[in-house]
Amino acid sequence: MTTEADVPWLDQVRWDAQGLVPAIAQEAATGDVLMLAWMDREALQKTAELGRAVYFSRSRGKLWFKGEESGHVQTVHEIRLDCDADVVLLRVTQQGHEPGIACHTGRHSCFFSVLKGGQWQAVDPVLKDPASIYK
Repeated sequence: MTTEADVPWLDQVRWDAQGLVPAIAQEAATGDVLMLAWMDREALQKTAELGRAVYFSRSRGKLWFKGEESGHVQTVHEIRLDCDADVVLLRVTQQGHEPGIACHTGRHSCFFSVLKGGQWQAVDPVLKDPASIYK
């Protein structure tokens, strides 16, 4: 197993006060922005090692292997760091459904609401009932 001492690139990331960095998942094939989640050092290291997205769940206070409950795994093709070193971009293929479902609402992307006429309106369809995804 690789230790943090073996991966000095982790020190180049500007972690926030909680030791986290925002991570954007972008579909490699289409460029669609699928979701934003958070990573700690261990999550980013595991993502690089495994080639699958691993995040840090702030609500659960632990690592979250994307798709561990839903089967909607994200295969990671590339990991990028922004110019300020404080945002990670994952170029992924969303697995588990066609088209891929990244959002816990059963939609392709978490960014399904558009501001129209002073109100947020859901414009993307639910591809699968969340009740059938999370048991």
